[in-house]
Amino acid sequence: MTTDVIALTERMPDSWSLLAALMSAGPDTGLSTRADGAVIQLSDAEGRPLASVESPMLVRVPGEAARLLGVEVGGPVWWTEVRGATGARDAGPLAGAIATRLAGQLGGTVWPPGAAAPAGGAAVLPSGAVGASAPAAEQPAVDVLTERAAVVIQDRPLVAMTAWLSDALRAATADGRALQIVTQPGTRLTLPTRTALTGLPNRWVVQDGAGGYYDGLSGTELRWQEGAFEPADRLAPAFTARGPGVGPAPSDGHQLLLTFRTRRPATSGLLLGEPLEAAWRQLTGEPPAGWGSAEPAGEPWSPGALTDFARPRAPAPTSLVVVGAPERPAALATLRISRTESGVEEEVTVAFGGGGVPSHAALSELAGQLVAEYGLVSLLIQHRTARADLTVPAWLEGPPEPVAFVLGSEAVRELGPALAQGAPLPEPHRPRMLGRLRGAGCYYPIHNDAAGPGSSDPAGAAGAAGAAEPWQALQDLMAHLTRPNGTADSVDG
Repeated sequence: MTTDVIALTERMPDSWSLLAALMSAGPDTGLSTRADGAVIQLSDAEGRPLASVESPMLVRVPGEAARLLGVEVGGPVWWTEVRGATGARDAGPLAGAIATRLAGQLGGTVWPPGAAAPAGGAAVLPSGAVGASAPAAEQPAVDVLTERAAVVIQDRPLVAMTAWLSDALRAATADGRALQIVTQPGTRLTLPTRTALTGLPNRWVVQDGAGGYYDGLSGTELRWQEGAFEPADRLAPAFTARGPGVGPAPSDGHQLLLTFRTRRPATSGLLLGEPLEAAWRQLTGEPPAGWGSAEPAGEPWSPGALTDFARPRAPAPTSLVVVGAPERPAALATLRISRTESGVEEEVTVAFGGGGVPSHAALSELAGQLVAEYGLVSLLIQHRTARADLTVPAWLEGPPEPVAFVLGSEAVRELGPALAQGAPLPEPHRPRMLGRLRGAGCYYPIHNDAAGPGSSDPAGAAGAAGAAEPWQALQDLMAHLTRPNGTADSVDG
């Protein structure tokens, strides 16, 4: 089992300080590099991995250490992750010693406090699994590697989509393996990590505290079979438990969720990230705070810098994480940029925590801006009762309910105005045209608008949307828009 320790330092770790820290393991060790030089690996005299140190990352976005680690730091910080290797004796103390040496040399702190002896116990391997002596050969994050799965065991209270996890996911996908992350009870995921684990065969594997395992997203009991965690035919009691001492209290915060796609011509002056910024400003009054290719997000928000990062990677897609300011209610997004024959597409999933559902007037104004200025293809707006900090717990939360759906101008042209405006929505939920003539999109309200912005009961308002339940109303709308003479390929909500 690997053990994660993070050094948060005021000054950049250079090669000499890294070498001095790695020599904490003693003289009878060897050094090598992995992942094209991005990881330094410490091995014993027989070549078995002892610890791996990731390239230091400068985090210039305020609040990222507090969001992911619960550690308050002032100003920019150098973030260096150290992992004690699977099968290494005293892996935790070794990783702690390396990180502590870095922090001592460069000024800073180590996470978790008392890293040499982490509190709260440790995740355990399932019976019959064998730790990888060289984690996935080139992937230090992987603890167990089989023909079917790359298993990562995480002891962090909050599992973020770090650069190591991103690399492990890419490697597992390329090899046709599942990525399965094993955690203790009470662990939570960030939204980017949840997004990465949404599609099978990838899984979030949670220990139930009684020697068993369950899927932290679906609640299905899991068993280790033939080199991977496989589902049983029943729901784990721990997923729905609500009694004191039995399970966690239900989440009672609010989340507003937007999923949309834009398509614009690939011109030299195109700035990526602008559609997301427009939505962010409309709903919070401010732009995002920062972005990065993984968590933590290290770069202050800048569409220009983001564009310069993504452009040389085309036509390969670029996936990014975008975060909000720490003093504001939680806001977090994933952004995927793709170069296609039709132009440059940006797929956005963004969540805002803590508030109610804005009015349809405010939401349609936002949708109209995306249609008129940023080539909106489609937009789905949802609300859910869940944690306001946007983290994902391993227990049952209510599903999101649709608030509104929007079609861009291209889809409306293909449908024709009569079909676009003839959607079967109950009164007073009539479609609203966004713009005029061939540039118009169409806004389809689904929930009741009576609550308005900042409603204290947005979920109740959504549930009161006419005779049809919100999801049934959306299903009827999709059936209308994707009928044989409709435009199924243009609807991606």
